[in-house]
Amino acid sequence: MMGHVFDIQRYSIHDGPGIRTTVFVKGCPLRCKWCANPESWSASPQLFFSSARCIRCGACTQFEGITMGVDGPVIEREKCRDIGRIADVCPAGALSVKGRNMTVAEVMHEVEKDIPFYRRSGGGVTVSGGEPLLQKDFTVGLLAACKEKGLHTIIETAGDVPWESLEAVVPYTDQFFYDVKLVDNGLHRVCTGRENIQILSNLKKLATAGAGLCVRIPMIPAVNDNEKELRAIAGVLKDSGISQYELLAFHQYGKGKYSSCGIHYELSDLEQMTDERKMELTGCFAAYMNE
Repeated sequence: MMGHVFDIQRYSIHDGPGIRTTVFVKGCPLRCKWCANPESWSASPQLFFSSARCIRCGACTQFEGITMGVDGPVIEREKCRDIGRIADVCPAGALSVKGRNMTVAEVMHEVEKDIPFYRRSGGGVTVSGGEPLLQKDFTVGLLAACKEKGLHTIIETAGDVPWESLEAVVPYTDQFFYDVKLVDNGLHRVCTGRENIQILSNLKKLATAGAGLCVRIPMIPAVNDNEKELRAIAGVLKDSGISQYELLAFHQYGKGKYSSCGIHYELSDLEQMTDERKMELTGCFAAYMNE
């Protein structure tokens, strides 16, 4: 069983309890303006360029779609065919390929290296993306293989997939980290490129199914860091009987990835959220949850 994976991060401590291995799967239906992993959007491998590492040698210009400009290579990605060969000729490692096809067995080979650490720390495996449920069969196979080894499993999802895809992973998932960004459907469409009707519907179905749920809410300045949206999100959680949640502060850690992927980043001038502002919003949200 084959899947498209763009990273396997060992010794992860921010994607669930204990020491974990996080498997990042490519492909996502959303185009969130604040996304920290734009290299996850496409389901296919893609050419990644780091200008800081480029020595302007011109080796890559032998390939169609790449010419040398004043500031370095100009890459027309739609014209680049064999991106693996293009990356291979770069002596400085400025060009690389994000994403590769892997079998469940190949991923498990990496996962199993750290089983002793999972056992001692109460950790396990987190499957993230992108949206891992766009590759339902691969994700089900991977989670099932983890459970066969007795590993704690988490899946990070935005829920914008058919209910059948979520339902299929419930037996193999100890906890869902489920993103809820906005309740206002029109604003959700503007900020992510998709409506949220399926997302909110699936959240309620998961809660009804008794799945372990932690709703994660990215706090984006001038988007959802306001009373109207916070109250609305709190209302969705209360109506669904969900008590576990986490507010995530907007950051700019993924800013440089956009240019490396050849994607325009609209929020480049937006300031990161301060710890003080996050604490303020967390207090407000807790109050709304208790109303």
